[in-house]
Amino acid sequence: MSDPKSRPFLINKDEEGNFRLTVRDTYYNSQGYMLVKAVMHDELFKTAAAAKTFAQANFDAKPGQYATK
Repeated sequence: MSDPKSRPFLINKDEEGNFRLTVRDTYYNSQGYMLVKAVMHDELFKTAAAAKTFAQANFDAKPGQYATK
């Protein structure tokens, strides 16, 4: 189970076998409903580890903040 609140980075594999990184931002509207804004980055990675390294370097990602799909 991937909770967007605790795992703001999603790494998924596309049809060609490349890995993509999606950064999710969780916020609440005025009525208290949780909303998630997801932005998929254009970069393609050969491995999930390369995507994690990119997230650590550019978004200060920490271990345990990743979800995979």
